[in-house]
Amino acid sequence: MATHAPQYKLLDRGLLRTLMKRTGSGASVSVRELAALAGVPRSTIGALLTGVQQTVQEYAAHAIVDALGVDLLILFAPVGRSVTLTAVPETESA
Repeated sequence: MATHAPQYKLLDRGLLRTLMKRTGSGASVSVRELAALAGVPRSTIGALLTGVQQTVQEYAAHAIVDALGVDLLILFAPVGRSVTLTAVPETESA
């Protein structure tokens, strides 16, 4: 069974833009700077800001909010199942 990386949906692109104007440190960051700080492609940040892209993988969501200095759930919400499904071991027959 293939495992898919958890996805997180951007809650408000206007909020992302506002947080870029004043990060947790008080400084502003550009699209290029945020992408570099978060270690994600510049196109990902640009696509989130324009609405072309609405979700990112879990690692990217964490990296973006860490770079901005805010908690994850301020800017992103998990998408899909909240519980990871695991294989149930077979029971031995008596």
